[in-house]
Amino acid sequence: MSDIVQELALKKVQKNKNIQEFKAGDTVGVYVRVREGDKERVQLYKGVVMKVQGKGVGRSFTVRKISAGVGVERTFPFSSPALDRVELVARGKVRRSRLYFLRNLKGKAARLASELVGLKDDNAAASAEKAQKAE
Repeated sequence: MSDIVQELALKKVQKNKNIQEFKAGDTVGVYVRVREGDKERVQLYKGVVMKVQGKGVGRSFTVRKISAGVGVERTFPFSSPALDRVELVARGKVRRSRLYFLRNLKGKAARLASELVGLKDDNAAASAEKAQKAE
């Protein structure tokens, strides 16, 4: 019975193609559609992914950022029409799927080891590494 319900829900909700693959520890920029009166604009919410949970239609992710010295967490459903797009900024090097320990850390201690994404062309980086090895 529940399989039938899930299939119908998946058919009803279209997959958002503007969401890149990411996991806990990654830094992402979430572009959210905000309605103010009769106007609509897109607002950036950039932070570290604390967790990705659920499956199917109920799948969601939580992003944490520091705003005016205060930690703010926000949970976004993957199937929400309010999501414009999600861009991966940096890949975090973590060994956990839930990063709740970041809530107790401040300043430099709260940073994760990461590697930037999308700044260099993969082919250019590979050729630069080959040139260094050749020397």
